[in-house]
Amino acid sequence: MALDRFGRNISYLRISLTDKCNLRCVYCMPEEMTFRPRAELLQDDEIIRLVRVFADLGFHKYRLTGGEPTVRANVVAIVAAIARTPGVREVAMTTNGLLLDKLAQPLAAAGLTRVNISIDTIDPAKFKKLTRWGEVSDVWAGIHAAQGAGLAIKLNAVIVRGYNDQQDVVDLARLTQYQPWQVRFIEMMPFGDVADFQQAGVVSEAELRATIAAALGPLSLVDDGRLDGEARLYRLPDAPGTLGFISSVTEPFCASCTRARLTADGRLRLCLLREKEVDVLTPLRQGATDAELTELLKEAIWWKPWGHGLGRNVIPLNRVMSEIGG
Repeated sequence: MALDRFGRNISYLRISLTDKCNLRCVYCMPEEMTFRPRAELLQDDEIIRLVRVFADLGFHKYRLTGGEPTVRANVVAIVAAIARTPGVREVAMTTNGLLLDKLAQPLAAAGLTRVNISIDTIDPAKFKKLTRWGEVSDVWAGIHAAQGAGLAIKLNAVIVRGYNDQQDVVDLARLTQYQPWQVRFIEMMPFGDVADFQQAGVVSEAELRATIAAALGPLSLVDDGRLDGEARLYRLPDAPGTLGFISSVTEPFCASCTRARLTADGRLRLCLLREKEVDVLTPLRQGATDAELTELLKEAIWWKPWGHGLGRNVIPLNRVMSEIGG
């Protein structure tokens, strides 16, 4: 068991497989993004070795992120190796869905259980504007492929004021009236070079719920407000699906956080919105034993911060979101 000094059992690891992405979403990264050389990133065998060490520490839930994880070479083999590691109970993935049309079935066969698919609007023109390069039809193809492969589906929408905070929110929420999906609305979080844009674009959960309720009817709280991961869930009348609100900025959930993040370049980041990281890649490549890596990780986890400092204008500037892994 990996405990921090506040008594939280840290058991959920998000692994960024790459900092690269095949989109350039306006809230995530500059269009002319420079990515790290492949040699500076964790290699396949290094990821699998670290997963074994984390699993021995009690980490049982894993989510693969990026950048865009499906652009990583050997992604199916990586999923299979993680899924068969003793102690691993769940392997999920956050993806933009563009490559799921071909990869959903192989990933499911390899042991992937769920996909969180990013779709910030179903309007083709707005989708192109938000992602700069993307076609929403490709995301729909990925969603249907994931459903056909038997993967559980959550849809993630980052809401940006002035871009997709009105009719787009309603359109996305309406999907839960016809599908057993969880559609999740995520507040923008400020990072790096695009922090000013992100802060100006935050739309609160209260605003979003009011917009949805005005168009589609009252929202009923699910499970007495207990969080599903990071999301507080609601349901529209008679809907098979649910609406999730992830409000890291305006309604943080730090007390229940069980997450750590392993960046693509091998740094352990204990809070998404804090800059402090612990270098794991260097000792790994310098020959550290599993026991030594275990002690390094336990010490790092012990000092996991309680939460972010956005209320005091402490903004993480050392990375953009694509470099951390969501």
